[in-house]
Amino acid sequence: MKDEVSLYTDGACRGNPGPGGWGAILQAGARRKELSGGEAHTTNNRMELTAVIRGLQALKRPCRVLVVTDSKYVLQGMTEWLEGWKRKGWRTAAKKPVLNSDLWQELDQVAALHEVRWEWVKGHSGHPMNELADRLANRGIDELVLN
Repeated sequence: MKDEVSLYTDGACRGNPGPGGWGAILQAGARRKELSGGEAHTTNNRMELTAVIRGLQALKRPCRVLVVTDSKYVLQGMTEWLEGWKRKGWRTAAKKPVLNSDLWQELDQVAALHEVRWEWVKGHSGHPMNELADRLANRGIDELVLN
């Protein structure tokens, strides 16, 4: 039986593009692991994707994962758009290259190792784990700026 894990993620950017950060919290029962990081020149959407990728990569074996994100971009990408992009050679319906296709492909690969469900929550609405993920994402930026 696969372990059940909740993954709460968020990305942040100061300027878009600009310095960005990501935060992820893995929770399985009473165990919790917090992750964060940042990039000097990026976009909010890239940080949202990176948060989910890094969270899933931190799992040591295949799990049943509930990914909770405030990013409709990530949610819709994984649940609505991904299969079409793959069929069209990573092109949009307008035949343009998919933005952030490098991260979408990485997320697709790492998500395939797990049984993933997706849930959207409204950002900055008081959801405790989303607020924590946001603080971690901002910490990722702060650590970049301070170093």
